Amino acid sequence: MPYTPIIGTLGYVLSPDRERVLMIHRNARKDDHHLGKYNGLGGKLEPNEDVAAGMRREIREESGIECVSMQLRGTISWPGFGKHGEDWLGFLFLIDGFEGEPHDGNHEGTLEWVDRSRMMELPMWEGDRHFLPLVFDDDPRPFHGVMPYENGRMQSWAFSRF
Repeated sequence: MPYTPIIGTLGYVLSPDRERVLMIHRNARKDDHHLGKYNGLGGKLEPNEDVAAGMRREIREESGIECVSMQLRGTISWPGFGKHGEDWLGFLFLIDGFEGEPHDGNHEGTLEWVDRSRMMELPMWEGDRHFLPLVFDDDPRPFHGVMPYENGRMQSWAFSRF
């Protein structure tokens, strides 16, 4: 069967002092596959947009701010990650410049500025702990990873950088 993933974006917005990250605490919908977890902002790519435009749109819709500077930090293939075992392919961005003030939350949950030093203490997908250091490190090369999931659990993690 061919690999036909859902394509999505995932962005991490840095505060102007680069000490905090805007995260969503997914606490609004009882049927949410991510309920209780913290995550970056993002979602599915629309048919007629490129990944950068999709990331900017998702940040605008979910937080009310406008991206003015962002870097692609990596890509991750998540076979089996979806609520019903769907495959996902994600483009991960670091947003280091924005205009406006973020909302307090949206239909998915509460938006919170989290100290970067505290991020790994938050409830999140177990796989996020593997790739988040790569999103925030000083290596200018994007990473490209694969993280298969089965029954809501990460099975393995591998990545490369060139």
